[in-house]
Amino acid sequence: MDIVENLRAYLAVARVGSFSAAARELDVAASVVTKRISQLEWRLKAPLFERTTRRVTLTTAGQQHLPAIQRLVSDLDGIFASVQQASPELQGCLRVKVPTSLAVVHLAEPFNRFLKRYPLISLELVALDRPVNPVDEGFDIALTLMPNTFGGVIEEPLCSIRRLLCAAPEYLRQKGTPRKPRDLARHDILNFVPTGNVLAFETATGDVSVSVYPRFSSNEAQLVAAAAVAGNGIAVLGDYLASPAVRAGTLVQVLADYPLPELWLKALIPESRAHTARLKALLETLRSELAPVPPWSR
Repeated sequence: MDIVENLRAYLAVARVGSFSAAARELDVAASVVTKRISQLEWRLKAPLFERTTRRVTLTTAGQQHLPAIQRLVSDLDGIFASVQQASPELQGCLRVKVPTSLAVVHLAEPFNRFLKRYPLISLELVALDRPVNPVDEGFDIALTLMPNTFGGVIEEPLCSIRRLLCAAPEYLRQKGTPRKPRDLARHDILNFVPTGNVLAFETATGDVSVSVYPRFSSNEAQLVAAAAVAGNGIAVLGDYLASPAVRAGTLVQVLADYPLPELWLKALIPESRAHTARLKALLETLRSELAPVPPWSR
């Protein structure tokens, strides 16, 4: 029984939610995937998947073991790559967590250039906007805008991201322009859920915090930006979304004299994987693309 191939089959089924789709991804027969999963379940003495005629989902045990197995297979890939002296090229798999809207709007090209430069490396990009501990969830790198820190994780800052309070000209004509942060209480607020409902403004006499009660909320920043452009209220947007709209005149910055604290895009890297050559290569690519000034600010 090849335990490594069984683990790869389990990860493939967990990722695509189908035995047949996993078989196509692994380039084997569906019966081979079924056999590998059965062998792994026998070894673990627990079912890993709930199987119905319409879908395959992880059991509680399957979900519980997923991060550890992702880390294990990633580490094994790193070991195999390091001892394959016949090929000096970097190879193996990298599992990367990315912020959704930033990845869609600006990070696709850097990742594609990385794939072209290193044809033997494979990438799995997972778009999530919640805080993620890469150690617990089996990521080689977690790119994040959140301030959360974790034990056993190295933080590598990549670039700062300004946040702008913006609204469409049509909205401001109808509802007026706020002059001070407290004026926001009379306005329709469009909120990006992961950043919360409290806005902290920087002033000459100290920070001013304002609680907002959104008319519209979403965990996808592009939807918040679209609602602002449509004239539905005032939104806090990262400059990678706001600046092009401000330049085009579809959004106007408000309360410019009361800046919001900048966010930092940073890479969270498990200490146990920081030495991996392919991970270092990806980190260097991201630095060259984003630092010292990110492309949307040039």
